[in-house]
Amino acid sequence: MPAFLSYKISVPNMPISHKMIPRRMVVYSKDVQNITGRSERTARALLQKIRVLKGKKKGQFVSVAEFCDFTGLQESEVLLFLCG
Repeated sequence: MPAFLSYKISVPNMPISHKMIPRRMVVYSKDVQNITGRSERTARALLQKIRVLKGKKKGQFVSVAEFCDFTGLQESEVLLFLCG
């Protein structure tokens, strides 16, 4: 997959330009809430469980790939959900 998506941004009285929007690599608790429909506390607990299983320290990020590996969701579907 490409590292960046390219979108055309139209602003009145300005020429059309391209804005580079990077793909998401990290899953936050709010994302887990939106994807699973779980509460904020449950989402944070899920991310912490993934961190423990992956040997990460408290506060380290959980990647989309790690989240998908743990939950069994397809990475392409999660990326579409996150990046729109």
